[in-house]
Amino acid sequence: MMSKKKHRYSFVILPLIYVLDNILIYLLSIQFPVKHSFCLFLILEIIWFLISYFTKYYEIYRNTKPADIISKTLKQLTVFDLSIISVFHLHTLAVPNGILLKYVLILNAFVILFKLLIYILLKFYRAKGGNLRTYIIAGYNDETKQLQNILQKRVDFGYKFDGFFSESAGHGLMGSFKDIIPYLDKRPVDFIFCSLKECSDQLIKDLIVYADNHFMSVKFIPDNNEILGKALKVDYFDYFPVLSLDKSPLDKPVNQIIKRLFDIIFSLIIISTILWWLVPIIGLIIKLESKGPVFFKQKRNGINYEPFYCYKFRSMKPNPQADLKQVSKNDSRITKFGKFLRKSSIDELPQFFNVLKGEMSVVGPRPHMIKENERFNKRVDNFKARHYVKSGITGLAQVKGFRGEVITDDDINNRLKYDLFYIENWSFWLDVKIILFTIFNVIRGDEKAY
Repeated sequence: MMSKKKHRYSFVILPLIYVLDNILIYLLSIQFPVKHSFCLFLILEIIWFLISYFTKYYEIYRNTKPADIISKTLKQLTVFDLSIISVFHLHTLAVPNGILLKYVLILNAFVILFKLLIYILLKFYRAKGGNLRTYIIAGYNDETKQLQNILQKRVDFGYKFDGFFSESAGHGLMGSFKDIIPYLDKRPVDFIFCSLKECSDQLIKDLIVYADNHFMSVKFIPDNNEILGKALKVDYFDYFPVLSLDKSPLDKPVNQIIKRLFDIIFSLIIISTILWWLVPIIGLIIKLESKGPVFFKQKRNGINYEPFYCYKFRSMKPNPQADLKQVSKNDSRITKFGKFLRKSSIDELPQFFNVLKGEMSVVGPRPHMIKENERFNKRVDNFKARHYVKSGITGLAQVKGFRGEVITDDDINNRLKYDLFYIENWSFWLDVKIILFTIFNVIRGDEKAY
């Protein structure tokens, strides 16, 4: 029995979107005041297809995050724009620069609006009960209940729950594991979620075989919370598959190059447009208010736990506790001007020199002083894992509200959680998003900036 049911439109939606994209490209291409406009369309179509294949532009699913959709769209349009500008500068297909720019801007605007419209309509349609996907869960435990709760709340994902199956006792179970296949014979579903904590190897094998023969999909729920947020990849040794944990996208050389180039360019912009005139002014005020150097440098642990000197504008009076005691609210060591520097985060700006030197990145886990790291390592498991990448001037934990003084275990645990999420899910657009949120928080004011 096949599980394909009526009113399933996913197999139509993506091809339809692709066709509509190409109709848009064609309608705009015939506006060029040149001969052989159809040839231009064919060239544009080939370019669009090749780029969409490599950027995976059309690989968007009902649970794809909006940030990922934006990232895919911007990648697609950026590469497409650069490609057509290069192609149209060939002498046989010369197009005036003004016309070319107009085409690029209009196409970008229409594609973004179209993508946004499709996203909103599909979310709305699924929230109203259309285009649903049914599923069962094999296993009844904290992890499976958490998944079911998420899918129940996110009605816009479009998932309909048929029930739990488990050997353990529980309210509302549809049956035990032996009842799954007879149930599916009568009521086919789209997805079978298997809890690795409860399902035996034989049961998993039986469900995979059944699903393959009935056009269903099997998905697995890990029994170890530590790997729930980690990316998995399959490595093959000849024909033997092995699951590996991907530590970070920054393991890839191309991503390292992208991040480093951005760090250098962004730092040079800040230094050449802001710091060249701001440093003398702030330095003069610091000197007039209290004795001591303009800059404060402190040893902190960076990538691979290697120590480096982190630079800041000095915001405190020189004191012997600077490397031992973290700053607290209403700390008497902070100068009047220092309060302003810390509240506005201007005291962090000299760290762009650390970035240029390659010791830090614009975005990454914030570095702590040596003594703090020693203390946190004893209190929190896996704390050193946040040093897998370069420390940052700002970070995901900071824009989520976990910055400054560490008072409770929750403060440092949440900071670690967001730092590890950043490391395991890095992307260029995540860095951009964090920078924008940082600017917004600075303008709005952060109660933990002291």
